[in-house]
Amino acid sequence: MVVVLNIWQNAGFFSCCSVILHHTIEFFNKHKKIPDVLDTTNTFFWYKPMGCNHDIRYEYFENEENEENKENIDYINPVDYKEYYQFSNYKHLDYANILPFINKYFTPSKQIKEIIQTMETKYNIDYNNLCVLFYRGNDKSTETKLCNYNEYIEKANSIKIANPQIQFLIQSDETEFIETMLQIFPDSIYFKDEIRHIHKTDSTTVDKVFRDSNHIFSKYYLAITIIMSKCHMIVCGSGNCSIWIMLFRGNANNVHQIMDDSWL
Repeated sequence: MVVVLNIWQNAGFFSCCSVILHHTIEFFNKHKKIPDVLDTTNTFFWYKPMGCNHDIRYEYFENEENEENKENIDYINPVDYKEYYQFSNYKHLDYANILPFINKYFTPSKQIKEIIQTMETKYNIDYNNLCVLFYRGNDKSTETKLCNYNEYIEKANSIKIANPQIQFLIQSDETEFIETMLQIFPDSIYFKDEIRHIHKTDSTTVDKVFRDSNHIFSKYYLAITIIMSKCHMIVCGSGNCSIWIMLFRGNANNVHQIMDDSWL
């Protein structure tokens, strides 16, 4: 008998990813095996082209049934992961046991890898000397307390003093954050053609404002998230976007995470 795990989630891209991971690991802990089929047809609704009613997960991630991803995950002990861990200290995540699930179900597709490679060349990215300043703002303020920009500026200045060669990558969905950081750190990298941003608000998100372009820009954003995960240093807030930077990175080394106005 084939066991199918159906996932239902209608929200932001990495919220969908977190719910998929949560329920897959929950299934694994309960049944001591992974499901025979992971059906995510009823997720990523915001990112489907008009009229699309099929599963689009494989546009973003490799099919787990491909030969290189087909290897089983053996049960040894329960895996510690919950969707609400987005608001936790990322240094305490159970990386060793979570990563096999990331590798199996969230390895970027060929198209995403090509986008990453194109952007690395276009922006002349040197990961060894790159620190990302990532600020997920706007409606995230309805879920958690957001810090002010000055806290990022102070943290960035301290990093620059300790690492004079460091270059900053500015990434945000808030126009004001991008403009402020580029004014203070003018030699920074900013993905001007591949991201969308809006003026500061607590009532909406770029995915709702620019819904018609969600399909392509969600692919850019996945590629950008993986690029951020490869940076030498990371400054970020707390939420689904930030935790997925860590999950792709596989650790929280050289990471400065702020939550509830405190640096972790």
